[in-house]
This record gives sequence, C-alpha cells and structure tokens, in this order.
Amino acid sequence: MTFKKSTTYFSKEKKLRTGGVIFSGGVLGTVPLMLKLKEKSLPNLSARVGDMVRTNNEAIIFNVTLDKDKDMWKGIAIGSILELDENSHLEPVRYGKGSGFWRMLMLPMVSEKHFFKRLFKFIITPLKAPLSWLKVFFVNDFGKRTSLLLFMQHLDSTLSLKKGFFGVQSSVGDGKSPTAFIPEAHKIANQYSKIINAKPMVVANETITGIPSTAHVLDGAAMGKNAEEGVIDKDNKVFGYKNMYVFDGSMISANPGVNPSLPIAAIAERGMSRIEGKEM
Repeated sequence: MTFKKSTTYFSKEKKLRTGGVIFSGGVLGTVPLMLKLKEKSLPNLSARVGDMVRTNNEAIIFNVTLDKDKDMWKGIAIGSILELDENSHLEPVRYGKGSGFWRMLMLPMVSEKHFFKRLFKFIITPLKAPLSWLKVFFVNDFGKRTSLLLFMQHLDSTLSLKKGFFGVQSSVGDGKSPTAFIPEAHKIANQYSKIINAKPMVVANETITGIPSTAHVLDGAAMGKNAEEGVIDKDNKVFGYKNMYVFDGSMISANPGVNPSLPIAAIAERGMSRIEGKEM
C-alpha cells in the first residue's frame, strides 16, 4: 500500500520522509515503541499511551497424557468453546505432532498463592508419583501427547505500561491484580487430567514466581474522542499526527473473554478501508 500524500517525521538523529506510518507490533511491540518515540520524536502522542493494558484474565494449562495410544494432536487447533459460567470460557487447544518447544518451559501446576507453601508443594508433587512425572518430562512427543486448556474470563483488570530506568515497567491499574491461581481453571484442569490420564503443567514462572502467563495482551493505544481520552480515533488515526495509524491488539479497549483475533482483524479491515488516497 502507498499513500499519495507524504509526511515528514523528525527526530534528533535523522529526518524520515514517508507516505504514512502504521503501528502493528502487538501491545508489547507498539506500546513500548510509542512510549520511546513520545520522549524523542513524537511529543504530540497522547499521554494515554500505555494506559488500560489488559488480558483475557486467563490460565494456560498443559495436560500431558501418560497413555501412549492417545493422539491429542489430531484435529483443528481450536474446535470448541465450553461455557463454564457467565464469565468463564474454556477452549481445548491442540498442538501439531512434533511441537515440543513448550516442554522446556513447563513445571507441575501448583494451586497455592503463598510462595513458601507453593515451593513446598512443588517439591512434594513429583515425589508423590515419581515414575509418572518422569514419563511426563521425558514424553517422546510433547505435541502429540499434550492437550492445552485455555481458560478465559470476562472479569476485567488493567495494567499501566510506562518508561522506566530498566525499560518498560508495569503497574496495576483498575481491578484486581492478574493471578496465576484461578480456582475454577485449576479445578477443571485437574478433572480433565483424570479423564485423559494426564498431569497438568504450566509455564515455569507461574509455579516459581506466581506471575501469570497470557496469550492475549490488549489495549494501551485505545480509541477515544480526543487525545485526552485515547491514543487513536474511531478510524484508527493517531491523535496529533497525519497519516499515522494503529492496527493491532493495542487498539482493543475491552476484555472480550475469548480469543480476540477476529475483532482485531475486523477493526483493522474497517480502518484500512477508510484510509483515503491509497493505491493497492
């Protein structure tokens, strides 16, 4: 895509002339870049950059089956959604045969918020069934023998991303702090593991530090009526600059409670269709 009109953007280091700029690096790409540019070359960016960052309030739990005859990888990646209650959804996810990268990051799921109690349970859990856990850690094909449960909730909480001495830092905004220990998620993961003869595992940072993992990061460059309320307008244009747009998850200003890929694609398609003077 090219723009008929061109715009010049200045910085201390150099002058860049381009037909337009589109930010599309996801929240963890777009927002830190905008925060950096606001200090150096784009001072007119809204002060709301980095505000109201949120997730799907989710839990990502891997269930590694001990049964060699079970092929958990066959079928489409996400084929169904289970409505657990008015706020909670569960999606079973498949990984392709031979996909074993996540194996290196996994530790047993431990349902305990207190650090020292969690550390004790983490040590004790494998000792209760050492042979089973050895089979899990050394399973011949992690992708083939693993079913992932993606638990998501509408319940909202937010973070604020700001530039700090050691780069971008986060702080809790509205709502409760995100947690790695959602009781409903751990309960259904344990039930499911018994059905398929599996052991539930999570990303290591959850077991060790209690810091939750997420597959869906949203907001940080949300829409608003003006620069005081948001970073972009209803057509995805960045306030304060011409021919500058945001098309990624950082424009989503709510927690849908489900995979946000389709809303992101739909809003991006609408915004792109409203760019004037473009040639494809």
